[in-house]
Amino acid sequence: MKNPFVSVIMAVKNGERFLNEAIESVLAQDYQPFEIIVIDGQSTDSSATIAKSYPSIRYILQSGKGIADAYNIGVEAAKGEMISFLSHDDIWSPNKLSVQLNYFLEHPEIQYVVAKIKYFLHEGHSVPPNFMVEFFDGTHTGIIMETLVVRRRLFNVIGNFDVGYENAEDTDWFARAIDFGIPMAVVPEVLLLKRVHDQNLSLNFGGNNRLILKAMRQSINRKRGL
Repeated sequence: MKNPFVSVIMAVKNGERFLNEAIESVLAQDYQPFEIIVIDGQSTDSSATIAKSYPSIRYILQSGKGIADAYNIGVEAAKGEMISFLSHDDIWSPNKLSVQLNYFLEHPEIQYVVAKIKYFLHEGHSVPPNFMVEFFDGTHTGIIMETLVVRRRLFNVIGNFDVGYENAEDTDWFARAIDFGIPMAVVPEVLLLKRVHDQNLSLNFGGNNRLILKAMRQSINRKRGL
C-alpha cells in the first residue's frame, strides 16, 4: 500500500535559536513522502533566512497574527492527505512519522493519532515559573499539536483552529474532536522531545488558564446543545 503524503506545518516567530534543529529532525525522518511548510509570523530575527536556506521547504510569510491563524494557513496550503505539526523549538524522533502512519494504515477507522513525549530543559535556561518540574520525570501522553498526525478531511468535520484564542487553540481543537466522538489513538512511544526554556510561549503566557477554561466551557455547552 502506498504511503500517504504528509504535510508538516511549522509555525515560527523569532525562533532562530532552535529552528534549524527542529527542521533537521523532520528531514531525518525514516518516512516518505512528506513536505515541510514553515509559516513565519513576521519574525524580526533570522528565522526566515534559516527556513529559506532549505530548498525543499515551502515558506509562507503570515499576514495575520497568532498561532491559530498560522496553523490555518498551513492547513489551507497543505498538499498532504495527512497533516502534522511541529513547534520551532521541539524535536521529533527519527521514526515519528513512520510509527504513526503505520498505525493509521493498520487502523483505518482512526482519524487522528498522538504519542508520548519527554520534556527536557534547554542547557543554561531556567525553568519557567508556571512549569511543573515533576514533568521532567518519566514520559507523558502528549495530546498536543507537536505529537498530532491527523487526516486532513477531519478539519472539514470539526473546523479549523479558532483565531479567537491567543493560546490554548490546541485545547479547543482537541475538545471539539472529543465532543464530536472522533476516533483517536495514542501511540505508547516517545516520539517528541519537548524543549523547556525561559521563552516558551505556551508555558509563559499569562492568560493560559483563562483560555483553557474558556475551551472547557465551550465544550460543556456543546454537550448540552447550547
